[in-house]
Amino acid sequence: MGIDSSSIISSSAKIHPTVDIGPFCIIGDDVELGEGTSVLSHAIIKGPTKIGKNNVIYQFSSIGEDTPDKKYDGEDTKLIIGDNNIFREGVTVHRGTVQDKGVTEIGSDNLFMAYTHIAHDCVIGNNNIFANNAGLAGHVTIGNFVVMGGYSAVHQFCCLGDHSFLGMNTSVTMDIPAFLKAASNPGRIVGLNSVGMTRNDIPDNSIAIIKKAFKLVYKKDKTISIETTEGKMEKELLGKTLDYTNAYMWIGCCDNHKPTPFEYRGNWTGQIKKLHIKGKNKYFGKYEFKKKTRYKIFNHREM
Repeated sequence: MGIDSSSIISSSAKIHPTVDIGPFCIIGDDVELGEGTSVLSHAIIKGPTKIGKNNVIYQFSSIGEDTPDKKYDGEDTKLIIGDNNIFREGVTVHRGTVQDKGVTEIGSDNLFMAYTHIAHDCVIGNNNIFANNAGLAGHVTIGNFVVMGGYSAVHQFCCLGDHSFLGMNTSVTMDIPAFLKAASNPGRIVGLNSVGMTRNDIPDNSIAIIKKAFKLVYKKDKTISIETTEGKMEKELLGKTLDYTNAYMWIGCCDNHKPTPFEYRGNWTGQIKKLHIKGKNKYFGKYEFKKKTRYKIFNHREM
C-alpha cells in the first residue's frame, strides 16, 4: 500500500520502506516506524516516538501524544514500542514525564483492544492483553502475560505481576502479585490464574508449588517462622523447600526495591536469615515482617 497521499508525514520522521500508512494519518516530528509496521487510517503518531517491527495501528488511535499531567511543561520525553503489537481502534498512549524517567515503554506481542489507554511513564512487558476500555494511570508497571478485563483500571504507581489477571471492571489501587486473579471494585485477590499459567506452558509441578504458597499466604491466619538460605526458602509447614525460581513472589526482600507483603522480585541475596510473617485479612490486610535486626509493619496503604 505504501503511504497514502492524504497523510501528512514530517520531514524528520524515519519511515522504513516497508511501512504502510493509510489515508488521513499524521506522522509527526522525530517518529520512527520500523519494518513491516502498518498505520491503517486516521491515526496520529507524535514524537519523539520509536516503534519497532510489524506493529499494526488501527484507525483513530493517538500514539505518543503529550501527557495531560499538569507537571508536564513541554519537555522532550519519549515513547518506545517494541515489535508485533496491535493497537486497535481509538487506543491512546502518552509519552513520559521528566519527573520519572521521561519515557513510556511498551514491549512486544501485546494486544491493546479498542479504546484502551496507556498513560505517561508506564512500563509494559510482553504478551499482554488489554480488553476494551482498560486503562492505566501514570507510572504503572505491567509484567508479562497479563490480562486486563474490559473497563478495568489501575491506579498510578501500581504493579501487576507476570501472569496476573484482572476481571471485568476491576479497579486496582494496590500491587497485584504474579499469578493471581483480582476482581471487584475496589479490586481484591480472588484466586490463582491457573488457566493462564497452563495456557502459557508453566509446568504442572511449578503450578502446584505456587498453589501451596498461595494457600500459605492467603489462607492461613497463624503466625509462622521461616528460615531462609541463599536462593531458597525453608518452610516447615509444607515439609519441603520452595525454590524461588518457581514461587518467587511470595515472601522476601531484594536490593533496591521496597519489599511488599506478597511479592519477591528477583536478585535474592541470601542476606535475610530469618523472617517472621503474621496473618492477613480478606482484602490484602496487614502483615508483619521481621528480620534479626529490623522490624516493620506493612499495610495495604504502603504497598
